[in-house]
Amino acid sequence: MKTIYFITGNKGKLEEAKKKFSTVDINVVQKDLGYPEIQAEALEDVAKFGVEHIQKRFENPFILEDAGLFIDRLEGFPGVYSSYVFYTVGLKGILKLLDGINETKRGALFRSVFAYSEPGQKPKLFIGECQGRLAFEEKGTHGFGYDPIFIPDGELRTFAQMETGEKNNFSHRGKSLDKLIDFFKK
Repeated sequence: MKTIYFITGNKGKLEEAKKKFSTVDINVVQKDLGYPEIQAEALEDVAKFGVEHIQKRFENPFILEDAGLFIDRLEGFPGVYSSYVFYTVGLKGILKLLDGINETKRGALFRSVFAYSEPGQKPKLFIGECQGRLAFEEKGTHGFGYDPIFIPDGELRTFAQMETGEKNNFSHRGKSLDKLIDFFKK
């Protein structure tokens, strides 16, 4: 069985990855090394910088992920700054920014970029996206981050109202993990 280290301090991301990787012969082990997130225009740049930083002090195969919520009405904000915005203004702050905006204008995109690194090699990137809209209030107790306010297209429930396996069928992270798993199968 192959072991891949997931460089994250986020237990929710780890749970989602382990659930996906349970279908293949790969053991995912959390490694909370931390790395600086550069201010960049694209999630791919943030992920690549993270890989370069980790490669200097860790010599095993690993994955890391950067994700962002891109809100149409806010011209893509918070995007690459999603984590910072979540921890500073929170879900209530995001909902306040959309106060008075009707349901048809609350579109949003969740984007995930997984980077896979082997020692001495350039990282391989796997991107997943999920279109949806933002709810008017927080709903649900599952998941983490923006899950209580994000409703994927074709659904009436937020990610936080779904169990992990069901969320993985829709989510940006589930889609990027599917591409990563396909890479390992080849």
